[in-house]
Amino acid sequence: MRNRILLLLSPLIVVLSASTAAANRVELTLDTSEADQVLMILEMRAAGQPIDEAQWQKLFATEPYQRLKAREAAIAKRFNAPENVLREEDFRKFVLSDPLLRRAPDLRATLARWKQADLQRMGQRLLQYLPISATIRAKVYPTIKPRTNSFVWETTTNPAIFLYLDPEVSEGKFENTLAHELHHIGLTSAQADYEQRIKVLPERPQAVADAMAAFGEGLAMLAAAGSPKADPHAASSPQEQARWKHDMANFDHDLLEVNAFFLDVLNGKFSNEDAIEEKASSFYGAQGPWYTVGYKMAVMVEERFGRDALIQTMLDPRRLLVLYNQVAAEQNRPGKPRLARWSDEVLRQVKAQ
Repeated sequence: MRNRILLLLSPLIVVLSASTAAANRVELTLDTSEADQVLMILEMRAAGQPIDEAQWQKLFATEPYQRLKAREAAIAKRFNAPENVLREEDFRKFVLSDPLLRRAPDLRATLARWKQADLQRMGQRLLQYLPISATIRAKVYPTIKPRTNSFVWETTTNPAIFLYLDPEVSEGKFENTLAHELHHIGLTSAQADYEQRIKVLPERPQAVADAMAAFGEGLAMLAAAGSPKADPHAASSPQEQARWKHDMANFDHDLLEVNAFFLDVLNGKFSNEDAIEEKASSFYGAQGPWYTVGYKMAVMVEERFGRDALIQTMLDPRRLLVLYNQVAAEQNRPGKPRLARWSDEVLRQVKAQ
């Protein structure tokens, strides 16, 4: 009888252990202090109350503002873009602007909804598209700011996700955006040793292998959608959907353009690392080849080899290109449209297997 009871309980124990393990891999903290303080100042404005310096300093002392300021300064220095620098005087003007004041009720309602988001559940859902070694630990900052972008920051040291607080964003779009950024956090943790492994390569092949990690944008698109069968832009605006459809139709052209970039790097056609980075950055765009080409490769690899095989490529992005080439070779039959493939020279020099 005792053995029978243990047998009946065993599946429950396994399920609970798996659930606990997943929970331990996800640790997310929501910090709305910057948005809360901006809304406080807007509320004072609406009530005709004077805003003293203490209120401004309370805003500028919030962790999200401080980290946003540091991030913008780093981006400005890296890309020689002084307009990116976040200056307190400019931010005051932004908060005191009439358009922002008119948006205050909608911003407040949106922040209240976002505060109810089950971050832990969303993070655990992303684990299905991450290696077992991956963890998703980050601080999430909904922010009211002049620039409308959302992004991850300091993913290897003190991971943060900045989300632009936008009342126009639907619940589905909010969850998709957050899921995309959460996957970046998890993927970075899983690729912790990739940079070390490619250091054995000569300088130019190493630069190409490093750039290949940018296809993580496409992986995040697939992971956020949850399945190759799901539309990654199901919750997006008609304009975003049209742009995605248009850009996906350029898959072959864009793959060959990125391949040409890789060959140019290998052949020493860029004067320095900054020139390489500038060209690589051009493939981001709104959702450029790092997204579209990366997404289609990921979908094709998962559909052909299974999700486990796709997840293994996340540990070594070079492997994604190898498996994609195999699928493309299988599909490139007489009488069918031929898919573009990565050149053997690129894969050989980066030692892709």
